[in-house]
Amino acid sequence: MPAAPGGPRLLLRRLREAMAEPVSPQARLDRIVVLIAANVIAEVCSVYVLRDDGTLELFATEGLNREAVHLTRMRADEGLVGLIAQTAEPLSLSDAQSHPAFSYRPETGEEAYHAFLGVPLLRAGNTLGVLVVQNKTYRVYSEEEIEALQTTAMVLSEMIASGELHGLAPDAGTAARRPVSQRGVALADGIGLGHVVLHEPRIVVKTLIAENAEREMERLEAAIAVVRSAIDDLVERGDSIGTVESREVLETVRMFAHDKGWLRRMREAVSSGLTAEAAVERVQSDNRARMLRQSDPYLRDRLHDLDDLANRLLRQLIGPDAGNGSAMPENVILVARAMGPAALLEYDRTRLRGVVLEEGGPTSHIAIVARALGIPAVGEIANATALCDSGDAIIVDGVAGEVQVRPGPEIEAAYIEMVRLRAKRQEQYRALRDQPSLTTDGVQIGLYLNAGLLVDLSHLAETGADGIGLFRTELQFMVAERMPSAAEQQTLYEAVFAAIGDRPVTIRTLDIGGDKMLPYMPKLEEENPALGWRAIRIGLDRPALLRVQLRALLRAAGGRPLKIMFPMVATVEEFTRAKAIVDREKAHLSRHGHPLPSDCRLGAMIEVPSLLFQMEEIAEVADFLSVGSNDLMQFLFAVDRENRRVADRFDPLSAPALRAFRMIAKAAAGAGCPATVCGEIGGKPLDAMALIGLGFREFSMSPASIGPVKAMVLAVDAGEVERLIDSELAQARDGYSLRPALTDYAKARGIPV
Repeated sequence: MPAAPGGPRLLLRRLREAMAEPVSPQARLDRIVVLIAANVIAEVCSVYVLRDDGTLELFATEGLNREAVHLTRMRADEGLVGLIAQTAEPLSLSDAQSHPAFSYRPETGEEAYHAFLGVPLLRAGNTLGVLVVQNKTYRVYSEEEIEALQTTAMVLSEMIASGELHGLAPDAGTAARRPVSQRGVALADGIGLGHVVLHEPRIVVKTLIAENAEREMERLEAAIAVVRSAIDDLVERGDSIGTVESREVLETVRMFAHDKGWLRRMREAVSSGLTAEAAVERVQSDNRARMLRQSDPYLRDRLHDLDDLANRLLRQLIGPDAGNGSAMPENVILVARAMGPAALLEYDRTRLRGVVLEEGGPTSHIAIVARALGIPAVGEIANATALCDSGDAIIVDGVAGEVQVRPGPEIEAAYIEMVRLRAKRQEQYRALRDQPSLTTDGVQIGLYLNAGLLVDLSHLAETGADGIGLFRTELQFMVAERMPSAAEQQTLYEAVFAAIGDRPVTIRTLDIGGDKMLPYMPKLEEENPALGWRAIRIGLDRPALLRVQLRALLRAAGGRPLKIMFPMVATVEEFTRAKAIVDREKAHLSRHGHPLPSDCRLGAMIEVPSLLFQMEEIAEVADFLSVGSNDLMQFLFAVDRENRRVADRFDPLSAPALRAFRMIAKAAAGAGCPATVCGEIGGKPLDAMALIGLGFREFSMSPASIGPVKAMVLAVDAGEVERLIDSELAQARDGYSLRPALTDYAKARGIPV
């Protein structure tokens, strides 16, 4: 078998020279295929590029009929070239024509060639095209030749992605930029049009071809050693990577960092003539392509671990400011693998138009904050961060749970019309703003807002809401660089009271822990953060923290009514302990001559199932109750609301869930204790209709939900819905959902849900 003259390093040097020549893009590509063919001693070298319409087009060839260039096209699943594009794997054959996927194209004249080697053109795991070499003899290509061709393919991929091939054909060079439509899960209602800003930008590798291979190998080895050491330190200290994660995850990351196969492939890529950072990028692009095509969800999830490692290596090689550094556009659509609520709040809200996440379910805290801010959001978009680059046009459809990346003119026009129709519908809802929220049989339903920032309070006048049913105080803590002082907290609460006038407001004490960690507090390693040290548990264990907040609330509300709600209460004893702290603070303020609230009411959130078996007791000692349906459903069904495999497994309108809600409503009514629903289901018209039928009369929701829920209330007969639900629950034997029956009922009576 003849050796390639000069090897891959010489080829890369010549490619660099060819790329610098002042010639047309077609002439440059024609020169490149000649160089590649000569280097691997092949009679044919061809480049196929994935076009906007999903077909693979012959863009350049050495050895085949040149008249076939830009004429030969095939489907992405057709022939050997299509097979490589689909699998994202190299394919080496000594007799291509005997392969079942072989597709003969007479215009190319390739019937004379038998040996075949093709490699995918990959960028961030996405296929942009295919590079092929062929020989007349029945030969077997060596591992070194395959590696050299893959290295060359990376350089071509960057040419395609950067638009250097632009001008070869009407949409040439845009295959990497073609429109992409992805369906995920709707997290927050609304439609946002704007441009991509990557929350953690893809690290851009600008230097691909090495000047000194030995020096690049030294840089790679040094970076690997630093990253390994850092991960070893994390494991030894028991810290987390980015968020609170288990030691098992850290051990998995360490395992990958010491994986010999991963390291060998990067070293081979450097030996072939790439820079250290280009070698890391090439190997990770190969890994990403393979893992994205895995059906096993566990293997797909390991992609995040490898991405994390590759990014650590790239930052070590290029520097901490290795992102693309693009300026923040006016209309920002954030795209991220995952985000915490604090990270979202750091962005300029006036420019934020939407959020796209690879992870995160409808009841995750990031989704709740997005809804509170009125920002459309979609989660579970596979490979989102690799599908787009900063600056790409993008549309977030938080209604259907869809994302359109680089949409065509027709798609964009359709969404602009959809936004116009939504605006018209909002006008219709605004027309209902001043109407009393009464059912057709005269039952008064209170509609309140969930809020967490002062800017949210402007929605009171817009929506005509009855007040604030849930003010989340933790958002103030999450956006601060340090723990807010008592005076700073008091200033915020005074501003809240001033903004709402004489309308009621229920303020929830600090609900941190789980995925809502404060940036200035030590991160805790907990196996089960949602069930760990959070909310009222932190307040009771650190009473000084709770006392400072309560004192600020009591002083801010001096002379006016105050409603305080404690989150995550699991036992009546926890509530009475919190109540005792309030009494001590009131006594302290009274002794020092500070005016007290004219009326101070204390409530408990019902979100831990243990309270379902203490309903009579908690309803007797609390002044009011508020159902946190998100956590209640999570704990009731033992379903992690952040876990996309199980988050949608159970329906809040199923018989078990509705029986739990009815138990709460009946116990509260029996004790004369008002009960509000402040979880997400209260803001969904159909779900809220069911809760009215169970006896609930107050709901707290996001601003966008007030109009749709009020429209439902004005059209529903509360007594009739109650009889329907009682009848359905009486015959429910298998825990089935009442959603179909309720939907049919609403449709038959023209109730907008």
